[in-house]
Amino acid sequence: MWFIRGFLSLISRLMLCAIFVMSAVANKIPRFGATIAMMEAEGIPQAKYMLIGAIAFLILGSLLVILGYKARFGALLLLIFLALATYYFHDFWKIKDDQAAQTVEMISFMKNLGLGGAMLFLLANGSGHWSLDGSREDDDEFV
Repeated sequence: MWFIRGFLSLISRLMLCAIFVMSAVANKIPRFGATIAMMEAEGIPQAKYMLIGAIAFLILGSLLVILGYKARFGALLLLIFLALATYYFHDFWKIKDDQAAQTVEMISFMKNLGLGGAMLFLLANGSGHWSLDGSREDDDEFV
């Protein structure tokens, strides 16, 4: 049973973080200038520095969760990213005239809400088996 739990823990961490890694590596980094322009259009101050921070949170948070090293801290970084991205970019409540756009943003909002729940689960329970944290005796530590 230990093998199955370890394997499932590792696979779940990989699957969970795939969206964050791809968001940074396949979208934000290669489209850096366009992403800054989009962030500025949303009213985000110091968009260039916020984008650099977002990329750092996405990559560092994902690596920590995937490796299971300080996974709770990694989950916190990803949770912060999700909270800010959701508030600024998926504000479906502001869309009044376009039902289709409102629905798309509500679905994105709910997706991020679910991912945020997964981050809270990691914060509460740690990274599980087959992780660097799981191999340490002090796995209950937050950071």
